[in-house]
Amino acid sequence: MFHEFLNFLKNFGIWGLVIHSFIDAVIFPIPAFFTQVSLSVLQPHAALWLATAGFAACLAGTPFGYMIGRFLGSKLLDKILKRKWIDAATAMFQKHGETAILIGAFTPIPFKVFTILSGSFAYPLWKLIGYAFIGRAVKFYVVGILFYIYGRAAEGMVKEVSYYVAAGAIALIALFLVIRKRWRKKKRSQPAVQPQPLDSVAPNETFAPGDQ
Repeated sequence: MFHEFLNFLKNFGIWGLVIHSFIDAVIFPIPAFFTQVSLSVLQPHAALWLATAGFAACLAGTPFGYMIGRFLGSKLLDKILKRKWIDAATAMFQKHGETAILIGAFTPIPFKVFTILSGSFAYPLWKLIGYAFIGRAVKFYVVGILFYIYGRAAEGMVKEVSYYVAAGAIALIALFLVIRKRWRKKKRSQPAVQPQPLDSVAPNETFAPGDQ
């Protein structure tokens, strides 16, 4: 059924990708990656336009996924997605907090899990959109740039390159988390400098007229 639906969307070209990317961020279980690749194979010269359209539609759908989580909770996820994806995303939220969304954008876990969970956890929507902007831009434009440069030959390399990009991005995010954690720990350990009160000045101290 899903395969037939994807073929149906592909018939609409870039607008099919827009629809797929939008519902991908909301509730649809199949990533828009597959429609993007299929259309990029047919039109490699338009690969960057396809990436832009898919990216914009994904961002537009993000608030809707958030609202589903906000009003319906995460119970809906159990009916539409694999439990292992939900558990993995929840563990990432508990361990990494807000950065879990950025990390999740580079993992095989469908991004809608993070949009719905963000709503369930009452996570700030503007932060969700900010992290989605970074992560989804990389996901869409890696595919777009590969097809734009290599044409149809990119079909055989796009998955492998995407994995390398994801691994590199997660490594950089992990490094950022370590540096931020150490910086915050160092900042908390520094004693606060207390200003000296005026009444602590010794009685025999005087001020010259130019000292004021």
